[in-house]
Amino acid sequence: MKRWNGWGHINTTYPLPESAAAYLANLIGPGTAYPDAALEPVLAAVPPSRLAEQPLITTDPAERLYHARGQSLPDWIALRSGRIGVFPDGVAYPTSAAEVRDLLQFARQTEAQIIPYGGGTSVVGHINPQPGDRPVLTIDLGRLNQLENLDQTSRLATFGAGVSGPHLEAQLQPFNLTLGHFPQSFEYSTLGGWIVTRSSGQQSYHYGRIEALFAGGQIETPLDTLLIEPHPASAAGPDLREMILGSEGRLGIITQATVRVRPLPERESFQAAFFHNWASGIKAVREIAQAAVPVSMLRLSNAQETETTLILSGKDQLVAWADRGLRLLRFGPERCLLMFGVTGDNRLTKTAEKMAKAIIRANGGLPTGSAIGRLWQKSRFHTPYLRNTLWEQGYAIDTLETAVAWNAVPDTATAILAALENAIADTGERVLAFAHLSHVYNDGASIYVTYLFRRTADPEETLHRWQLMKSAASQAVVAHQGTISHQHGVGLDHAPYLAAEKGKLGMEWLAAMGRTADPDRLLNPGKLLPAPTNSHE
Repeated sequence: MKRWNGWGHINTTYPLPESAAAYLANLIGPGTAYPDAALEPVLAAVPPSRLAEQPLITTDPAERLYHARGQSLPDWIALRSGRIGVFPDGVAYPTSAAEVRDLLQFARQTEAQIIPYGGGTSVVGHINPQPGDRPVLTIDLGRLNQLENLDQTSRLATFGAGVSGPHLEAQLQPFNLTLGHFPQSFEYSTLGGWIVTRSSGQQSYHYGRIEALFAGGQIETPLDTLLIEPHPASAAGPDLREMILGSEGRLGIITQATVRVRPLPERESFQAAFFHNWASGIKAVREIAQAAVPVSMLRLSNAQETETTLILSGKDQLVAWADRGLRLLRFGPERCLLMFGVTGDNRLTKTAEKMAKAIIRANGGLPTGSAIGRLWQKSRFHTPYLRNTLWEQGYAIDTLETAVAWNAVPDTATAILAALENAIADTGERVLAFAHLSHVYNDGASIYVTYLFRRTADPEETLHRWQLMKSAASQAVVAHQGTISHQHGVGLDHAPYLAAEKGKLGMEWLAAMGRTADPDRLLNPGKLLPAPTNSHE
């Protein structure tokens, strides 16, 4: 059973080692455990539904609570404090595209607004109902989860859009196939969610981002059904797939998606290397990317993340051994960890490994084998559970990300980290912020930032401090011409900064598409694009 106020399954935990707790206390101060709201009074506070009765819709308070918030830090603060705000008025679990069409028709007739729901893993406010006088219906697509067609010759697989990552891969495995899309939220996030947020998996360098994997599908809109055929390529005008990719539920509800799959790899290995500093690591990673070395992943941590990650792992003996050995080799406090993966057939992966290590060594790096890589691979989908433990010990944790050209990477990362650290300096509180390059391209890289700070007894004050940090970091991103989101989407949290990236005319084009696809403003208002000032517009 999923937690109602945190990440993941209720029986899964990620203990915080004593050494890690001491490390955090030394850097930002000891955490204080404040009590969370209990489930029963929160359920008792769910207001009556404003929806008319409909056979596919439940107005059960528990179902409405479970669909009220996602996984952003503001969501966590709301759930843990019991101050949820707005609830959906009902939840539907359609089992077919026809039922989705019925629900859209119901919404038009009753002036209800609709929020499409995949796995509920959004970290930027995609699924949150907004205040207003129109009832809100959340459509949970989790029952549209089957492999509906497989063309093994063309390597095209068609799934219900509500299929989760593990279920999708499990249905491909008997055919020796994989999609290869592995975001950190893989355990719960869904195919449809990946598409409408332009998701990027951890091995996208090999498999491709979701826009490369999404070949076509079926989208239900308030006006009609949109079918996008999975052509290998087309010069027939603008690509309609691009309208759906990143649309965040504003243009329609994906019920079926066709994706490009490939055979399971013969060999896969994740390995580690250390650099004397981040600058030399960035240079090596850029050279690997620009030489088109066929690795599957490149993930370069800065010095602070390198230290923090190793300590939070709880492998104290391994960390101590690594520290002694690296210091003997004159890898000091500025050392940085690179994780790189090789995926594919035996010949290609051995060649990729050899080429990558040559570039690493040429930049003063030290390949250290696969021991650290195996630890990472084992825990890569388990790490999000650490958020629960940190919260319960008095710490809030959040992430943000961007992408910039190679020449802007160092300055942008420095500016974002400084913005986070300075945003709440006048409170006397410290922020632990660190970064890594999570995805690389020929022309640039994504910068993924994690930051921790101490909670306060007042949830509103904790939220206010987050708002100060998020705003300062977002302004730093915009000032350095970074995208406001490389892989998390826009939602509510990034919407104020979208115009800086798209421009006035671009925003007008997006709004015009929304008016055409959804003239009655039924779909996911306030996300991606501003909500109308009058809720009946």
